[in-house]
Amino acid sequence: MPKLQVALYWAASCGGCEIATLAIGDKILKLAEVADIVFWPVAIDAKYADVEKMTDKSIDVCLFNGAIRNSENEHLAKLLRQKSKIMIAYGSCAVEGCIPGLANFFNASMILDNTYLDTASTDNAGKTIPQTKVSIPEGELDLPEFYNTVKTLAQTVDVDYFIPGCPPEERTTWLALEALISGKLPPKGTVIAHPAQAVCNDCPRVKHEKKIKAFHRPYEIIPEPDKCLLEQGLLCYGVATRGGCGAPCPQANMPCTGCYGPVEGVRDQGSHFLTALASIIDATEPEEIEKILDGIVDPAGTFYRYSLPDAMINRARIKP
Repeated sequence: MPKLQVALYWAASCGGCEIATLAIGDKILKLAEVADIVFWPVAIDAKYADVEKMTDKSIDVCLFNGAIRNSENEHLAKLLRQKSKIMIAYGSCAVEGCIPGLANFFNASMILDNTYLDTASTDNAGKTIPQTKVSIPEGELDLPEFYNTVKTLAQTVDVDYFIPGCPPEERTTWLALEALISGKLPPKGTVIAHPAQAVCNDCPRVKHEKKIKAFHRPYEIIPEPDKCLLEQGLLCYGVATRGGCGAPCPQANMPCTGCYGPVEGVRDQGSHFLTALASIIDATEPEEIEKILDGIVDPAGTFYRYSLPDAMINRARIKP
């Protein structure tokens, strides 16, 4: 039986998903028995031209991690979609946009100006900003176009499956790889993760009726080890986040930040969590409510840390 032909690509992301693919440990030997990696720029010497020469659909599966931030990301997403039978959005950046997606609160010129012109530590007397084409004695150099809007993989190409997480837990990665190896794939469009309604269902912490008098940032308190973190005023996103990760963060005394995406049936994870918080604030007077809400230092970055490009309102409206 011929081996599976596998491609992996890293677009706009931190690189954590590249490491997560190796977190399956010695199971990688089982994968190696049935699959050959034909394209993985971070690990093997392969050029874009090599992919362009491949026959369409000759790649059995592509694990694509990272959001679509620039023209190079978009080109490779479309090229790998053309060459692959199965396209998988691997990790939160590809699935939802994740941290790179927070750039959608700005536009390209604002980001470039801040990076190359406005910061106090920048020495750029000539006010030089990267251009897409630059001529040098050796020839013309091309740089990717930096887009105004960060997009998810599914907003760019047709995606068959989604693997959530920042990065995906080893158990989630192997669940998907096992399905590929066995050929027992779920219906197209499935988010592949172990079944659990929400992270709270995975979390062993004791839960009571939640009534919040104040919110705290993680460094401000030492939480009780067995009590629900949200009940202690920490912004634990578990109630609004898809389960299946095993709840490692709450078990390590850190609140869930929402990287496995929305619970099943929810369209907008941020508004879902916001609604959940509104229902447990223990106050009736506007002044007291305002004081409690002041404890949420960065509402936009908190509620849409991972999901802004995939949200119902997925970017700020900025006047030219």
